[in-house]
Amino acid sequence: MVREGATLAVGRDVAVAPAVAAERLRDTRAWPDWGPAIDAVESDDRYVTRGTTGRVRVAGGWVPFRVTACNDRRWDWQVAGIPATGHRVDRYAGEPDRSRVVVEVPLVAAWYVPVCRRALDRFAALVEERGSEESGEGSGGRAAGTDVDG
Repeated sequence: MVREGATLAVGRDVAVAPAVAAERLRDTRAWPDWGPAIDAVESDDRYVTRGTTGRVRVAGGWVPFRVTACNDRRWDWQVAGIPATGHRVDRYAGEPDRSRVVVEVPLVAAWYVPVCRRALDRFAALVEERGSEESGEGSGGRAAGTDVDG
């Protein structure tokens, strides 16, 4: 975890290509599989884009969300009208089957960092298992378009 301006960046390496990780991260149907705070999602968009709206069920109640920014490897959202976490996938130069998934937590929500760590562990297990199944074997940047030194 590192502080990046007004956010805390919680990251986890995954043994899949950045495009694979980013697709799964943007897949609203997958959010309950890896997001410990999300019980269910309703949205007309399976994969978020800028302007995607819907609602998530958290703690037994439904709250609206809107994606405020999105590109191939990054998206930000508001939940119940409040800026929430940012999500991004960084790539490692020279390592096409490895990436780093990062959740950016506003400093005022620092208490949420342990939930994000758990979410990233669950996310890694899901994408690495899926990548292994799709390839038939173990699948062996900062903002979008940049690399992580490694």
